[in-house]
Amino acid sequence: MQVSFDSFSSDSSDCVGHKIVRVAVAAPLSRLFDYLPDGELDRYQPGCRVRVPFGRSSRIGVVTGTGFSTLELSKLKAVGELLDEEPVLPKEIVALVTWAASYYHHPLGEAFATALPLQLRKGSSGDIERPSGYVLTESGKTLHAVNRAPAQTALLQFLQLSVGAVSAAECRLFDSRWSATMKSLIKKELVKKVQTKFQPGRITSSIRLNEEQQHASDRIHTMLQGYYCALIDGITGSGKTEVYLDVARTVIKSDKQVMVLLPEIGLTPQLVARFRNALDCQVEVLHSGLNDTERMLAWHAAADGSAHVLIGTRSSVFAPMPRLGLIVVDEEHDGSLKQQDGFRYQARDLAMMRARKAEIPVILGSATPSLESLQNASRGLIETLYLRKRAAGAKLPRMMLIDSRGGAVENGISNRLLQQMKQVLERGEQVMIFINRRGYAPVLMCETCTSIEDCDHCDAHMTVHANSGRLRCHHCGAERAVPLKCGACEATTLINVGMGTERIDEFLSDRFPDYKVLRIDRDSTRRKGELQKHLAMAASGEAQILVGTQMLAKGHNFPLVTLVGILDADRGLFGADFRSVEQMGQLILQVAGRAGRAEKPGTVLVQSRNPDHPLLQVLLAEGYSEFAARLLTERDLTSWPPFVNIALLRAESVNRAEAGQFLADIKKLIKAQIIADAEIQLTVSALGPAHAPMERLGGRYRSQLLVLSKQRKPLHRVLAWLRPMLESHPDARRLRWSLDVDPYDML
Repeated sequence: MQVSFDSFSSDSSDCVGHKIVRVAVAAPLSRLFDYLPDGELDRYQPGCRVRVPFGRSSRIGVVTGTGFSTLELSKLKAVGELLDEEPVLPKEIVALVTWAASYYHHPLGEAFATALPLQLRKGSSGDIERPSGYVLTESGKTLHAVNRAPAQTALLQFLQLSVGAVSAAECRLFDSRWSATMKSLIKKELVKKVQTKFQPGRITSSIRLNEEQQHASDRIHTMLQGYYCALIDGITGSGKTEVYLDVARTVIKSDKQVMVLLPEIGLTPQLVARFRNALDCQVEVLHSGLNDTERMLAWHAAADGSAHVLIGTRSSVFAPMPRLGLIVVDEEHDGSLKQQDGFRYQARDLAMMRARKAEIPVILGSATPSLESLQNASRGLIETLYLRKRAAGAKLPRMMLIDSRGGAVENGISNRLLQQMKQVLERGEQVMIFINRRGYAPVLMCETCTSIEDCDHCDAHMTVHANSGRLRCHHCGAERAVPLKCGACEATTLINVGMGTERIDEFLSDRFPDYKVLRIDRDSTRRKGELQKHLAMAASGEAQILVGTQMLAKGHNFPLVTLVGILDADRGLFGADFRSVEQMGQLILQVAGRAGRAEKPGTVLVQSRNPDHPLLQVLLAEGYSEFAARLLTERDLTSWPPFVNIALLRAESVNRAEAGQFLADIKKLIKAQIIADAEIQLTVSALGPAHAPMERLGGRYRSQLLVLSKQRKPLHRVLAWLRPMLESHPDARRLRWSLDVDPYDML
């Protein structure tokens, strides 16, 4: 569906027929729907919500414009109800969503649903009384601990680190059982309840920048009056956030708003605290960790202009901000900024488009920039600003490869790493052990017949979770009890093969009994508030050995960590996805960046079964810049993004042959369309269909077809024809299919 920016405007001077309202309804159809107005036509402004009859029920839709229809009057239904006198989505958001739906070839109604909070999608007025917040009393500001009440002490200290009134949402992120604890603090007159209106932060006279940071900030400051995209390519610990804050301070002083996008909600509380401590303004957060009311409040605060700063995850890119003056995308390389189902948009790219249309600057920040951003920089579309020194004089960690193919390995950890751990712990410092595999063991195997416990629904092994005594599939979520005997030969000789975070936790707890081991992964932080509690324990030094997955890798500051051990580092070297090596390099350096961030130097030991691999050698010896340059050369030679534009058509069915046959038929139609269109004959091609690398997932067999072009316009010309054809294709109704433009995950 190709929709221009002015497609929602009304121009009826030359039209004849019935007056109609054009509505985008959340349905898997790439078309708008015409309805008769209930009253004057000019009441229906683009961005207003309406309730309309749809099939046998009614749905909430968004007005995109008005006009005239030549359809018979009997075929037109009337709007049921106009829900808004004024648009809930301003014209710039209507334009952004319309452009995004066109670019990603997704139904416009579903794209609008993504841009609206749930309560507005359901037809609610969205009028919510602002809830109460919590502030310290004078006694609470000076008391350091509550006797024999560790939960109260922890919550009190959290409030002391915060600025202004702390909302229930923020307390819940800190501790899921915060409510009863808060009541006790209020009863002891250490905390009081207030209405959460604007609370000024502690004003710092200035944000102290080093020479590199000042250069980056000065350059961005000179470009604040128009569109400008800066990539801050800064090593871990180089102080990218200080540059964001320095520029944001100027933007806010000019009475404009700032949007900050993050890949993960786990990073939100610490960044919110940084902004509130440094800026005298109202900072709101918007992410999936909030309940519907809290999300509605934050969205309204951004939309009515009362929020000076909005910090949120990817869907926040659609939040209305009437005085938007700056967008920041932190960790711009992170795959979490790409929506992987439904409306498959890339928030970083939409942030750049929004900034371009608003004629404001956008800052992308990363220690390991995506190859797409590096290529855009080489083409002059982005200016790169480098931060090559760690802030406050901290030194980059020393990185070394350990060959783990030999026998000097105990429970997945080399003797050299264990010896280093002992020395570091005896000095009173912290150790981080990274393994990107949760659970106890990835495989449960019968030692007698070598059969393996597999998932009944996926082409994957079941992971052993010893703490719960369950086998779980990390792909579809299926689980069952750990069996007592082999299902194939009934032998009882079942063994755990491989290592996961649970097993590493168990081994290190036995090996270093005098030190506390803290495991941080999706299982140990499943309950609300647990992640923040775990991170607080890690940062304070309460736990001396940290074991975790990539949840530990992103942006956290653990000043006492001086040794990082990376286990099984080279899993991405031979991955089926063309991005796997890039992601491996980014993850290794992000994890390594947790070491030596304070005055004490850090060491990173990287265990590998392929220590002689040239790309791994380049990454550790020459750094990410040279590693990325080698990858870009490789991508260019092999015709992969960012040198080629791609779209991935996926199909899945319970019938193994059906999905592949469907895509084979679609490929014939695509080829015929390419041959018939002289403008795209030499530029667009289709590869496949082929089985997905994991063919069976959740009981369905998956196939995929790749459409490629070195030029973007011809590719979108084909996709604009393809999407409505798929929607009307009779065979498409028997299976599931999806179209992913600029896919991030090929698996």
